[in-house]
Amino acid sequence: MADDTSKEDELAGTEQPFVQHLMELRDRLIKSMLAMGLVGIVLAIYPGPGELYDILAAPLVAHLPKGATLIATSVISPFMVPLKILMMSAFMIALPVILWQVWSFVAPGLYSHEKKLMLPLVISSTVLFFVGVAFSYFFVFGRVFSFIQSFAPKSITAAPDIEAYLSFVLTMFLAFGLAFEVPVVVVVLARMGIVSVEKLKDFRGYFIVLAFIIAAIVTPPDVVSQLSLALPMVLLYEVGIWAARLFVKHTKAPEDSADSAES
Repeated sequence: MADDTSKEDELAGTEQPFVQHLMELRDRLIKSMLAMGLVGIVLAIYPGPGELYDILAAPLVAHLPKGATLIATSVISPFMVPLKILMMSAFMIALPVILWQVWSFVAPGLYSHEKKLMLPLVISSTVLFFVGVAFSYFFVFGRVFSFIQSFAPKSITAAPDIEAYLSFVLTMFLAFGLAFEVPVVVVVLARMGIVSVEKLKDFRGYFIVLAFIIAAIVTPPDVVSQLSLALPMVLLYEVGIWAARLFVKHTKAPEDSADSAES
């Protein structure tokens, strides 16, 4: 006990006045907005808002009947929709800088064992979100649109609205991006002691059913998109269990490690 009380708190002396915290938070927000604004300016110059939408719409256009195009049913849609795409693209490209500013703000208030947990989670969650978005764009979209067009009667000429397509894309990006965060959620639950690794293994069968239910709710009513979301979620759940075992072992607080060693 004497050794424990003699140890100094590693955060001792790092406290800052509340006003100083607010000023630092302001500076971090300004840097994040500047990064997003700079990326937005670059994207506005090249390739440009219109070209960004063309890139986003390419998987759908490739599967439309010959001569068919997307349409705009609102007067301001040709201006507002590309602008929204520009802002979304700027945010996603600047996201690593934004998350770094968040990390730099909270890191001084964390213990060393907490930093060992938080930094890998911030990095992995960002990478997994981008992987989920890329997976939906490059793999899922083409197969979904091809499947849907195969059921369209020949008497119907498809002419999707650009705002409806943007809403669909954002929904799919968000669904797949969040679905790919399954390993991060599993690791956090295990590390916080809410659920043990053994309980996570026992829950495996229920999660498979849950994954297919979620996929049926958030994706279009076709087998291709539902399987494309559910199967990766199941695989990532297994990855999360494996990662949770490592994180629980290597990110324990010093007192937790000492207690487990004594027991």
